[in-house]
Amino acid sequence: MPILGLAPSSEPTKPAHFDIEKVIRPNILALHPYRCARDDYQEGILLDANENALGHSIHSSSQIPLELHSSLDANLHRYPDPSHDEIKSRIAKLRGLPSTKHVFLGVGSDEVIDLIMRVCVAPAREKILITPPTYGMYAVCAQVNDIGIIRCNLNLSGSEGEGGEKGRFSLLVDAIKEATSADPSIKLIFLCSPGNPTGTSICLKSLRSILDYEPFKGIVVVDEAYIDFAGEDASAVSLIKDYANLCVMQTLSKSFGLAAIRLGVALAQPPLIQVLANTKAPYNISTPSAHLALAALQPDAIQTMRDKISTLLASRDKLKESLSKLAHLGVGQTIGGNDANFLVVPILNRETSAPDNVRSNKVYKTLAEEKGVDEKYVVVRYRGSEPGCEGCVRITVGSEVENEMLIKKLERVLAIM
Repeated sequence: MPILGLAPSSEPTKPAHFDIEKVIRPNILALHPYRCARDDYQEGILLDANENALGHSIHSSSQIPLELHSSLDANLHRYPDPSHDEIKSRIAKLRGLPSTKHVFLGVGSDEVIDLIMRVCVAPAREKILITPPTYGMYAVCAQVNDIGIIRCNLNLSGSEGEGGEKGRFSLLVDAIKEATSADPSIKLIFLCSPGNPTGTSICLKSLRSILDYEPFKGIVVVDEAYIDFAGEDASAVSLIKDYANLCVMQTLSKSFGLAAIRLGVALAQPPLIQVLANTKAPYNISTPSAHLALAALQPDAIQTMRDKISTLLASRDKLKESLSKLAHLGVGQTIGGNDANFLVVPILNRETSAPDNVRSNKVYKTLAEEKGVDEKYVVVRYRGSEPGCEGCVRITVGSEVENEMLIKKLERVLAIM
């Protein structure tokens, strides 16, 4: 089986007895790697990766405490602090947790996803459960670790679901319980709240129901990358004190506008946090990343972050209204809960008014690859291949100017199709 993404070489292999495909594990040879937004387009108005379009909330560099600058200048030749207790302390305070023993830091949430699979799920024997449509790295990490995947789709019909949830992309609690009862090899349940690409939050009543379900002996992992956009009382962190089988993931990439520093967080009761700390790579968080995180977690920076969230939420509502005015050109109503910093909208067939993957993909490519006079490339994310997202593109809420340019260009592109 050829290595995916590697072009065959016409050069003879040296030494002749070596064949890399005989060394690499079969599940890795078969791996379809995660395709991140920047793999496709790097130029233009980038509304495809759900970054914070208003940027980070660290005030000017002169306002970062002097001791941080001095420490950074003096210590780049030294390995970083292996524990970063000050960062953990500030996160614990921000999220209402009692101590640093409830906080683990990873290189983005992706390290947490990979690490919790490696410490909990036996390769080739045990499984995880995911709820499509959802974040693609759960499945990629599972395949890399030779872990089975059980898929239990979210509610795709829009009808009332179980467990108190209603509407499209709500959690089908009873279906998850049935799946875990039928297969005791499921060790982890990954839930995304607000979901990506759904933008829908999971109600805590449903989450409690799963956590309390006695036949499931594993851990529920709730990915809260977008939680600061979802409003008060949406976070599952409030349940950590009551449930040792809960792990909440968060990040500084979204609301904090620090995607470049790759800092993810796991929040849980101390025994699980200790296991993650015992098994992580040494010195996983770099000194420059740690210094920027400390600056972002200062009170004035946190307030600025919250102010930017308010601006983005207002912009989200305005963008949703602007998209609704393009209905005559085949733009459907936004779907999902709209609880994050993005919107998911179907592009419709002009004749049938049904979601149209072909037209949607063409719109996506035209926005990113063509530009008229006084236009820029505009990059959104095609999501039509995801369950329940037929014909959809996902649009990150940009700045006011970016949103206006998106609407203007989208209107022109749709009119000529």
